[in-house]
Amino acid sequence: MKDCNQCGKCCIKYGGEDLSVTKEEVDLWEMFEPNIFKFVKDYKTWFDPESGVRLKQCPFLEVVPKETPLTANKYTCSIYFNRPEDCRLYPSLIPEMIRDECEMIEAVDIANPKQAQIKLDVLMIDSHS
Repeated sequence: MKDCNQCGKCCIKYGGEDLSVTKEEVDLWEMFEPNIFKFVKDYKTWFDPESGVRLKQCPFLEVVPKETPLTANKYTCSIYFNRPEDCRLYPSLIPEMIRDECEMIEAVDIANPKQAQIKLDVLMIDSHS
């Protein structure tokens, strides 16, 4: 299993309508993170604060400036420490990584998913907090 290379596939795929948030997360954003809360409507993410139209992608996903024009895009999260729990918990299972074509997974992980799951669990310990 490789470290995350910031390909952004997970954020692009799940950062829009597929992202769920808890009432507690939204309530905390309302109190302490108004810059995040303004993109929430009826406890759902992400809406344009001006028009109220649902966004197709997370507004906090940012493209990292490229070192050269030929390098692949890399992404970062501008609310990383305040991101929703759904984001903190991804990826959690080897089958979902395979399904989503996560670039962390390697052929050896697919061949031995039980061992790969152990590696993933260790890698993701810090992300879950």
